[in-house]
Amino acid sequence: MKALQYRTIGSPPEVVEIETPEPGPGQVRIKVSAAGVCHSDEFIMSLPDDQYVYGRPQTLGHEGAGVVDKLGDGVKYLELGTSVAVYGPWGCGRCYECSKGSENYCTNAAKYGIMPPGLGAPGAMAEYMIVDDPRHLVPLGDLDPVKNVSLTDAGLTPYHGIKGSLDKLHAGATCVVIGVGGLGHVAVQLLRAMTPATVVALDISEDKLNLASDVGAQYTFPSESGTVDLVRDLTHGEGVNAVFDFVANQATMDLGKAMIRTQGDQVLLGVGAGVLPVGFMSGALEATIRSPYWGSRPELIEVFDLARSSGINVHTEVYSLDDAPKAYEKLKNNEIIGRAVIVP
Repeated sequence: MKALQYRTIGSPPEVVEIETPEPGPGQVRIKVSAAGVCHSDEFIMSLPDDQYVYGRPQTLGHEGAGVVDKLGDGVKYLELGTSVAVYGPWGCGRCYECSKGSENYCTNAAKYGIMPPGLGAPGAMAEYMIVDDPRHLVPLGDLDPVKNVSLTDAGLTPYHGIKGSLDKLHAGATCVVIGVGGLGHVAVQLLRAMTPATVVALDISEDKLNLASDVGAQYTFPSESGTVDLVRDLTHGEGVNAVFDFVANQATMDLGKAMIRTQGDQVLLGVGAGVLPVGFMSGALEATIRSPYWGSRPELIEVFDLARSSGINVHTEVYSLDDAPKAYEKLKNNEIIGRAVIVP
């Protein structure tokens, strides 16, 4: 079968022919319908050799959807031909967090070497994919896999981050989304669907700010230091109730901190890194900084339900598997508006 693999440190991913995998006991094989392209992939492919821990060759794709194609021994209650999405943050299934469905915070994953598909385990950018356990499959039902596959991360991650701040996103509240890319433009829609808060979107790209307006942001501004005053004017000088930062580098973290009001939330959802001062004299009183990771299995079901009931829509650019390297080249050059999706 064909697969897109990262094979050489510092080089682009390659489309290669590999053996079609067979499911082992307890596993499921899906015939892949769609796989999402994510900045996390670009991040791990930018790592130097001494920091890269994901194995090579690595079949990419931690956002996957497909049709159940073959069952390993012992798998029950799953019908062939069922349209499914893959829940990505795999855990042990036995610890306390996993028992709640929060496998994104599995306490045993590191100890047992459990890694997500596309980020250590073979991913979805191939004609077929092995899923380690049927519990990691969520029925798609009538949802289009190509249009909705990215919700497994680009929807789930912002949904999980937003849920942690819902008590602060009441009527009259204002929130800011920094970075209106694959996750950020979905976050704008989720915030409009889940809360009565006013949504402000920031980005350095005019095209992405236009997308933010199209999907529901009431205000859009360029992501720069002078924007702090504009945002504070909107809130009569008080600052915003929550910032959802989908970049999370030093510049955007400083920007977010400057906008937060007393008891506000600064939620870091990007894969960047920076340093923020904390303490009594360092900023808004009782402000909270959180760095959530992905989301739970129940939350993914909720995201799909929202897609059905509230019209959450991922802006997608579709590529064939043969053209997948081009999608990653565009991603690296910040030329993707929304999310790129690979269709084998």
